Amino acid sequence: MIKYILSLGLCLMMSIMAWSQDKEVIEYEIYVRGACGMCAERIEETAIKKGRAEEASYNIDSQILTVSIDEKKISITDVQWEIAQAGHATGNFDVPSEVYSDLPLCCQYDDPDNVHAQEKAALEEESDASDGIYLSFIEGYIYEEENGKKSPLIGATINLGETTIGTTTDIDGYFSINNEDIKATELNISYIGYDTQVYTISADGIIEIVLQKGVKTQAVDIVYKKRTTEVSFIKPLNVEQITREELCKAACCNLSESFETNPSVDVAFPDAITGTRTIQMLGLASPYVQITRELLPDVRGMSTIYGLSMTPGPWIEGIQLIKGAGSVVNGYESIAGQINVTLKEPDAGERLFLNGYINNGGRMEINANARHELSENVSTGFLVHAKQMQIAHDRNGDGFTDMPQEEDFVIAHRWKFKRKKNLMGQVGIKYSSLNHEGGFHDHFSGASDDHDNHWRMYSRTDHIDLWGKLGYIFPEKSQNSIGLQVNTSYHKQDAEFGFQLNNNEQKSLYLNLTYQNILANDHVLRAGITYHHDDVFERIGKAGFFDRNESIPGAYLEYAFKDLDNKFTIIPGIRADHHNQYGMMIVPRLHAKYNFGEKSIFRLTAGRGWRTASIFAENLGLFSTQRRVEIMPSDEDNPYGLDAEVAWNFGINYTQGFDLGQREMILSIDAYRTSFENQIIVDYETPTVVSFYNLGGESYSNSVQAKIEYGLFDNFDIRMAYRMFDVQKTFGGEVLEAPLVAKHRAFINLAYKTKSDWHVDATLNWNGDKRLPNTRPNPAKYQRPDRSPSYFLLNAQIMKRWGKSVDIYLGGENLLNFRQTDAIIAADDTFGQYFDASMVWAPLFGRNVYLGFRYNMPYI
Repeated sequence: MIKYILSLGLCLMMSIMAWSQDKEVIEYEIYVRGACGMCAERIEETAIKKGRAEEASYNIDSQILTVSIDEKKISITDVQWEIAQAGHATGNFDVPSEVYSDLPLCCQYDDPDNVHAQEKAALEEESDASDGIYLSFIEGYIYEEENGKKSPLIGATINLGETTIGTTTDIDGYFSINNEDIKATELNISYIGYDTQVYTISADGIIEIVLQKGVKTQAVDIVYKKRTTEVSFIKPLNVEQITREELCKAACCNLSESFETNPSVDVAFPDAITGTRTIQMLGLASPYVQITRELLPDVRGMSTIYGLSMTPGPWIEGIQLIKGAGSVVNGYESIAGQINVTLKEPDAGERLFLNGYINNGGRMEINANARHELSENVSTGFLVHAKQMQIAHDRNGDGFTDMPQEEDFVIAHRWKFKRKKNLMGQVGIKYSSLNHEGGFHDHFSGASDDHDNHWRMYSRTDHIDLWGKLGYIFPEKSQNSIGLQVNTSYHKQDAEFGFQLNNNEQKSLYLNLTYQNILANDHVLRAGITYHHDDVFERIGKAGFFDRNESIPGAYLEYAFKDLDNKFTIIPGIRADHHNQYGMMIVPRLHAKYNFGEKSIFRLTAGRGWRTASIFAENLGLFSTQRRVEIMPSDEDNPYGLDAEVAWNFGINYTQGFDLGQREMILSIDAYRTSFENQIIVDYETPTVVSFYNLGGESYSNSVQAKIEYGLFDNFDIRMAYRMFDVQKTFGGEVLEAPLVAKHRAFINLAYKTKSDWHVDATLNWNGDKRLPNTRPNPAKYQRPDRSPSYFLLNAQIMKRWGKSVDIYLGGENLLNFRQTDAIIAADDTFGQYFDASMVWAPLFGRNVYLGFRYNMPYI
């Protein structure tokens, strides 16, 4: 398999290189409105990624974007239009009002009191020199200032320190220079009419230098430094944007492993056999988190557990993490929050990407993606993933494999198109094949041939997604638009746990037609209709056969009100969905925010959500036991005879930015409560039985989290968080703490980058103790304590980057080598009534060391 994928990657690379064509590159200068360094980055990134320009350089002071384009593929008006859609007026195209109002306050260039301009003016008055630092690569702009007005200096000479090695500025005053050999901490600037002036390098970033007559020494001004996890100070919803750079801080082999450096999401293990991972948010398991792929349904139903492995980490361009109830536009299933994954686009980014990974457990992975622009309006891309692990390990000595033997293959193909700037769309298909085997260690190591008495697990999963999107902007009324989303999927799993069959099949269809109208004063009205269909069949060992057919048409309405200065926003929304068995379900939701200042925001959210529980697929751990399954139905016509799960979520968030020592600190405090009207209780409190029944009392989750992010010194960032959960459920009439959920968690992440592009990251987690299900009725040797101990987990990685093309990284997970050694009850009697491998509260594998590489071929 790995050899096959390597050959495929080589063929992809050769094909991509063969796509190269002659170009007709022309340079233009166009007027673009902007206010700060963040604006410059957005404008340049949009010109290259969306406008498909070859190069782009923006001068904030002159408001001029210098852009090079291949006129065989695009025109300059294409670039201008894309930049306007990103929020920056270009003279020929106006900016949609809702886009401009969503810009950060410092980027709102029409505001005469823009705070960024005031800050820059104050910084330019400072003339005290500071101790210099070494940067391997220096870039920035040189200006002159006369009568309070700055203009670029063309042909200014920049030398490294006292050497004659240097460069000159271009028409925009821009320069860049390699400093790896000289390691200078000062720049010598000379220009006709000025004395040679010395500028001290004080920090990493794009710099601005203003030459002033008679000034001999001046510190440079850092314009903007982008964070790897962005927190919005403008959006009403509490959204964390996890960037590709943040994901590169760890291995992040798939979606379930992509939150190691984020304190808002916990990772759990459903059992000691399958090697799968689940996630938790606000104290609730992943089924209560709506997981979407570019706002289309993704991980749900039969794919709830294994679906997290079907999104390879290297495919991910970014993750949007939303706490609390999401927008009614995206559906009714969001209860604890929403995780939206954005994949690499066929019309942006590198031409070819290759990634390889191997760890000390014998796990090998390879990932590749390639894209090509067939014409000005059509682009396509391929993404490929393969994983193999064939070594059987039993590091904790319980007689079972710590991780299953695996052979996975995932491939996706995407197309994007647009026509006349008002019609755009995309289609895509993804196929996933997962083959996993695990269980009694001697069976897989070959130490014993008594196969009839070996408890083992086998699982073969095939999953297909086919999706499409179409958007149309009405040309006569550019404030109005309509969009259609279509997603269909097929999931099939054939599995065996201890000679008990577990087979399931799901066919799903999702349609969403949305109309958006931007009214006066930037008020936005969104309305739409949806249809959701699920056809599910399950064969569950001795429990029998289960099937359900769900048909759910729905409609929604959402209105966003913004005041004139964009400090206050309120978004009420409501949707109504008719379930063919549950009847009419009403979902009201409300989001609001108020800005006390540019870096101070208070948010409030409230909303209702509901869902159909897939009780077996969502509780995979029960199959790694000999427990008897009991379902206590309330309505035989409903799925499994149980009611829909319904809950309310209420939350507040306060985020404040501070300037401490010329660096920004961000403090964020959350408080959320989820209260269930009905929940399907999964009751493990009787050791030999697992029971499913409707909630007969209270069930709630309270979550409080405080997080601080701060750049302690140049290129050294620290992220600290503390989180507390209070999760209670009613089990058989008694309110108990939810099992296997840590009440307390503390987190610290340290990230350091050297001037020679070495990246060092370390994350330390403290996980508090957890309540374990009751085992007191068991024989003494099969009993477990009432609570697990607390423990620490340490992960770290070091990465060397060469330009934008090559990364080599070496890392370790669970470096303190903490392992749960008693995860399996009755491992010596696997077919007896007490066998149970579902009580996993810590890692089983121990220390894991890995090595990997990334290669990027830019689109030329």
